Amino acid sequence: MSDDPTDAYAPPPQHAEHPATRPAWATSAEPLPERTALPSGPAPGHHRDLRVLRRAYRRQRRVATFTALGYFTVFLILSAQAPSFMTRPVRGGLSTGMVLGLIQLPVTWLAIVLFEFTAGRYVDPLARRMRQRTTLLAEREPGR
Repeated sequence: MSDDPTDAYAPPPQHAEHPATRPAWATSAEPLPERTALPSGPAPGHHRDLRVLRRAYRRQRRVATFTALGYFTVFLILSAQAPSFMTRPVRGGLSTGMVLGLIQLPVTWLAIVLFEFTAGRYVDPLARRMRQRTTLLAEREPGR
């Protein structure tokens, strides 16, 4: 092979042979780190724990969302399809529709409580476990 730098087929210059091509952070006294093989195993985005965490978070959102939106949808359908039921009087002079409308606020609170409960019981422990595992891996293999 040719030592001519314009030769397209020449191998790239080595750092040890050409100190001018060394990065600014590397002093001439310290050797360049050896290349290590990439770790085997699944890619970080496809890890089983991450999939489990995504699934738990997705389930948590669905339960809370469907609780609030489901009740609201039933209320709207009853309002449109059963006006005689919704105008029927209940105790205190309130109609059924008015009582069901007032119940929407506690149902929304229930959705928030369900969201917090499932977060504390299922999602947060998974996230905490993954965070601890990632911290341990980072401490064990610095620079990765």
